[in-house]
Amino acid sequence: MELNDKRVLVVGLGKSGVASALFLKAHGARVTVSDTKSGDELRNEIPVLLDHGITVETGGHGDRTFRGQDLIVVSPGVPVDAPPLVQARALGESVIGEIELAAQFLPGPIVAITGSNGKTTTTTLAGEIMAAAGFPALVGGNIGTPAISLAERAKPETVIVLEISSFQLETIQTFRPKVAVVLNVTPDHLDRHRTFDIYVNAKARIFENQQANDFAVLNADDPTCVSMAARTKAQVFWFSRQKEVEQGAWVRDGNILFRDAAGQKEILLVSEIPLKGAHNLENVLAAVCAGALMGCAPDKIRLAVRDFKAVEHRLEFVATVHGVDYYNDSKATNVDATIKALESFPANIHLILGGKDKGSDYSVLNDLLRQRVKRVYTIGAAAAKIESQIVFPKSEIVHAETLENAVRKAHSAAVSGDVVLLAPACASFDQFKNYEHRGKAFKEIVRGLG
Repeated sequence: MELNDKRVLVVGLGKSGVASALFLKAHGARVTVSDTKSGDELRNEIPVLLDHGITVETGGHGDRTFRGQDLIVVSPGVPVDAPPLVQARALGESVIGEIELAAQFLPGPIVAITGSNGKTTTTTLAGEIMAAAGFPALVGGNIGTPAISLAERAKPETVIVLEISSFQLETIQTFRPKVAVVLNVTPDHLDRHRTFDIYVNAKARIFENQQANDFAVLNADDPTCVSMAARTKAQVFWFSRQKEVEQGAWVRDGNILFRDAAGQKEILLVSEIPLKGAHNLENVLAAVCAGALMGCAPDKIRLAVRDFKAVEHRLEFVATVHGVDYYNDSKATNVDATIKALESFPANIHLILGGKDKGSDYSVLNDLLRQRVKRVYTIGAAAAKIESQIVFPKSEIVHAETLENAVRKAHSAAVSGDVVLLAPACASFDQFKNYEHRGKAFKEIVRGLG
């Protein structure tokens, strides 16, 4: 892709938007950035852009801003059906996302990981497996480091491990992973995608440009993932914690095994996995597949898994206060993630739910609430909807409104041996900047209880 002297518009000034703008400018493009947020909201981002000679538009998109551009790069937070983008496409302008831009400049093989839940843990672990095996590896994408930021450091031999969201996959054109992993697909982001089918189709685009010498890794225990096998030209490998697979990774007698055309190999014992929960066993199986398909030796995979630490905000142990364990799963931003968190504890849970609703059905939590939860504390904008859908004794539902109130009320009610779990099943944007902000706030509150 030739960028020198091209007119390029970057829409949205999140991390990926800023990174894209700086990369484009460094490669000779005439860059404008546009965001609906006010200048005051973007006061931290604007100075560095202006210092690099980038034109900044805030507080909305001007009618003329999108006209006459050679390229428009859209941040994942911007809906692809936003009217200015629809009009730009109608005028024949090229509209891509930051992941597609990065794909044009990343010279080495890409391992791309998507799914409704488990992406960050699996991506981080896959990167550590590559590093343990001696591969030069860079990790980024939706995990926090924009993929375009890796382009300047990547060499042809560098393995690029990327967490990819459905929002990012909506705007790809040529993006082609050597290994594409789909961990699971359950309803999420329906406030943006509108229907589950549209969401599934967005996820399946990860396979769109793969060829016969590439690899697709799918969850054999997830019916939606199974249906995706027909959507790729790549060689399909499976992972399963419930049954043996023809090729891929599975569990037998407490051992994780991997099989491909070269035969069957023992990788490690399930008991060696340092992470809680059956969902994390699935994440490990997927990462084992990715590592093995990239040529990592079994002993190096085992070493990386054994030494792996839980990722921050993913079922993260915070503290024990007066015999009560506190866990931060702020990344549980959908109902299925909350189910997985609840399944990680046998009983006596004080569950904090709520935030910004994403069009979710909270009634599917009811069985686990009855079986394992002592009390529910609701917070944020989704509280009323959650309270209307969960079947739970009204005396055991505490309308806490804020996270701090919820933690303090749980602290007062919990007894030694109980668990206080933040697994909110919602986005964070009603009261927090993002799930990291919410998780850090939770940890600070908990650490102030002692």
